[in-house]
Amino acid sequence: MHTPLDDIITPRLILRLMSIDVVEACLAGNLRSAGRLLGASIPEELLEHTSSFQYGQRQLNNDPNYFPWSARAVILPEEQVMIGLIRFHSRPDPEYLHTYVRNAAELGYRIFKGYQRLRYATEAITAMMAWAQTEFGANKFVASVSPENIPSMQLVTRLGFTKIGEAMDDVDGMEYVLLYEAKS
Repeated sequence: MHTPLDDIITPRLILRLMSIDVVEACLAGNLRSAGRLLGASIPEELLEHTSSFQYGQRQLNNDPNYFPWSARAVILPEEQVMIGLIRFHSRPDPEYLHTYVRNAAELGYRIFKGYQRLRYATEAITAMMAWAQTEFGANKFVASVSPENIPSMQLVTRLGFTKIGEAMDDVDGMEYVLLYEAKS
């Protein structure tokens, strides 16, 4: 019997939910402690962009049911090392997406240098969308990507996302809003 909080296992990866304790240790810069709690070593590169963790904490404060949708470590099981992270920005149908689409969940992902362009992001995104569809019946997914981020644009296009709008992000600047609708 599995639950929405369990690890998501793919052929090459483990997508492990990052507990509040793990996130707090990361935000405090204590990656050794966070890694022990997570069960995988966490590279220093994680600390270069911690805004997604701060955003996630705000989401959890506003919506405790957000937790299963929050940050998951992308782990290489053979090495027991975190190579990136993936999350949904909210549960499906957040108000900020209503301008573009209803009943969609927005994905965010990051693979650390040295592990990029090995299709780990493709594998993680596909698994997260399948998880959301199986566990919660979600079948619409959004990715917001800077048009200058060519590798990420190629990735989401290859997965079948199509542009439905543009948005100005406070942190990342101009982004294309892209939608993927899974077959029910």
